[in-house]
Amino acid sequence: MKRSIGKSLLQVVAVAALLCSGNTWAQVKVGVVVSATGPAASLGIPEKNTIALMPKEIGGKTVQYIVLDDASDTTTAVKDIRKLVYDDKVDIVIGSTVTSNSLAMIDVAAESATPMISMAASSAIVEPVDAKRHWVFKTPQNDAQMSAAITANMADSGIKTVAFIGFADAYGEGWFREFSKFAELRKLRLVDNERFARSDTSVTGQVLKIMAANPDAVFIACYGTPAALPQKTLRERGYKGKIYQTHGVANNDFLRVCGKDCEGTLLPAGPLLVADQLPDTNVVKKSALRYMHAYEKAYGVGTISTFGGHAWDAGLLVTSAVQTALKTSKPGTKEFKLALRDALENIKELPGSQGIFNMSKTDHLGFDQRSRVMVQVVDGKWKLVNSAK
Repeated sequence: MKRSIGKSLLQVVAVAALLCSGNTWAQVKVGVVVSATGPAASLGIPEKNTIALMPKEIGGKTVQYIVLDDASDTTTAVKDIRKLVYDDKVDIVIGSTVTSNSLAMIDVAAESATPMISMAASSAIVEPVDAKRHWVFKTPQNDAQMSAAITANMADSGIKTVAFIGFADAYGEGWFREFSKFAELRKLRLVDNERFARSDTSVTGQVLKIMAANPDAVFIACYGTPAALPQKTLRERGYKGKIYQTHGVANNDFLRVCGKDCEGTLLPAGPLLVADQLPDTNVVKKSALRYMHAYEKAYGVGTISTFGGHAWDAGLLVTSAVQTALKTSKPGTKEFKLALRDALENIKELPGSQGIFNMSKTDHLGFDQRSRVMVQVVDGKWKLVNSAK
């Protein structure tokens, strides 16, 4: 009798194990790394908020989002992605928020054969599409694309000389590399090149050098609220020329911290930043407003951020890829990861909040000129200038 009960119990345990295994396979796991604290928090927080708006079911399978905070730290970002792919066994990774962290995560994504969608800007994250970047995609506009827009605006405005100041990291280096190329093409002369750390509290020395060079315009290549520091210092020191920023400041936190010193600032941005100002003929307007309405319904009117839009677009890419991958493989398998990667690379004409995605074997961003507009700070608000060239 005892032997019979024991045998039945083993059978029940075996069936339960199979059911659990089936449930695991039925679930798609998405790992997320965001910079929700630290210097990039103003970017990472809206991204984290946006994850909560993503679908909990795709193609009949439940979706689990495992969200980790890298605290804007590169070492932590690498630890986070290792935990996600090796401990949590995620099928795909979204992250990180900033360029340096995303670049550091690429090795882990490649060695574990896990597709990764970065929410950072640098073209170096996805270019060239080599053996490692074969697994990596991203949603923000490239620094190269935005440099073209900035320099075009400068040239059209009659600017001849420009000073550059940016972060002393991969973000700043990437921007200087791309901006320099387009500045040369537009016959703009770079008269100074300054750097500072994200955690610095003063850039007086760098600004004094810029002032001595007397440029027609200054380009600040930073992101988040730290980008306000050089701008405020320039204005406090009496600089009267034009100031340009990157799309890394395209949120209301930057406006709040920079205050009146932001007035007149020019920058390229995704259409989402001024979605309600876009003409109805703009092909991105409808998809941008869809995200804006969803985010503001959850978090309040006026809370929209372009950085949350990068996360939203990553979610759209994941949804599309999962729907395709489920036709040939099961979540939790190597085959599913590969199918997700292949599906991402073949996405065509997918409307996002920032542009229209058309991926290919050599382009793991897939944006064209429809993904950018020029905006200016007028009376403390973002104002559409024109569609960027």
